[in-house]
Amino acid sequence: MRRILFLARAEVLHVVRDRATLAQVLIVPVLQLLVLANAATFTIRNTPTYVVDLDRSSASRGLVNRFAASGHFEVDGASASLDLANDGLLRGDVTMVLVIPHEFERRLERAGSAPIELSLNAEKGSAAGIVEAYAADIVSAYAAELSPAARPRIDLRSRNWYNPTLDYRHYMVPGILVALVTLIGTLLTAQNIAREKEFGTLEQLNVTPITRGQFIAGKLLPFWVLGLIDLTVGLIIGVVVFGIPVRGSLLLLFGAAGVYLVVALAIGLWISTIVETQQQAMFVTFFVMVVYLLMSGLFTPIDSMAPWVQTVSLANPVRHFVTISRAILVKGAGLRDVARPLAALVGFAAVTLTLAVRQHSKRTA
Repeated sequence: MRRILFLARAEVLHVVRDRATLAQVLIVPVLQLLVLANAATFTIRNTPTYVVDLDRSSASRGLVNRFAASGHFEVDGASASLDLANDGLLRGDVTMVLVIPHEFERRLERAGSAPIELSLNAEKGSAAGIVEAYAADIVSAYAAELSPAARPRIDLRSRNWYNPTLDYRHYMVPGILVALVTLIGTLLTAQNIAREKEFGTLEQLNVTPITRGQFIAGKLLPFWVLGLIDLTVGLIIGVVVFGIPVRGSLLLLFGAAGVYLVVALAIGLWISTIVETQQQAMFVTFFVMVVYLLMSGLFTPIDSMAPWVQTVSLANPVRHFVTISRAILVKGAGLRDVARPLAALVGFAAVTLTLAVRQHSKRTA
């Protein structure tokens, strides 16, 4: 343990003394957060929708068919249970719940108007407003189609869950925090070990009594701690500057971040085994990070991506931590609600760290 702490202390001193590395750790992530938090949203397609049809009439089926045929909505589930629908919203499986009450068709025929209810996952901010506008257009067109002369009125009542003000920054900032942790965990780790190769000190370390495990732990521990520090700083900025809610457990968030950092560090370690210089490490890392971030749901919702991209993104650890971060901060989700993405991160951590360490041993033996 003393050897690990001694090596970790040397790494911390290097970061503090190197202005370029210090800027990467502190300044660049903060600038990313302040600038990218105001990113704009895009057109929403194939919004996952859960239907609770309590009327089960021809009029209610016609309304559901209009939603399904619009191209903006995709009916992913249907039942008579409001609890199942609300659970889908909490888990993030669906973005909107359409509730058609009893006697919907009878009210249209007798009174000329009938209520329906839309429950929106508003953690995506302005994206929820766009989804609501699409839904309102479909309902209005269907009402006119039912009776062009009488013009029966369907009373639409919407609720914006998790983000009532539709502030898109509440959706973006938790995802950008993941980008900050990824930057620290992957880029700096890959550059650090590549620098040892450039200076020839890696071979010198290999002939010392320090073991492979101690070397890896000593190298990665400082960046694991720096990643958590960056997350803390970013979270404080998010709350103070952007008013981001913290509805869930911070302990759960930092626990998930600790697991995710192991994945990010392992990826950085793997990159370091296939490059020889810091410049090569930087190029490879940025290529990997661009692919990871674009396929993570950070900038555009996963719902609007092509089906094959959604399937491939399941192998992206960044996607799972983005899901966890938003669920805990914006929704107030608990351990049970984020169990699936957290279990995926644990699996990624075990596999990537094992492969990276074995590959590192082969290249440096």
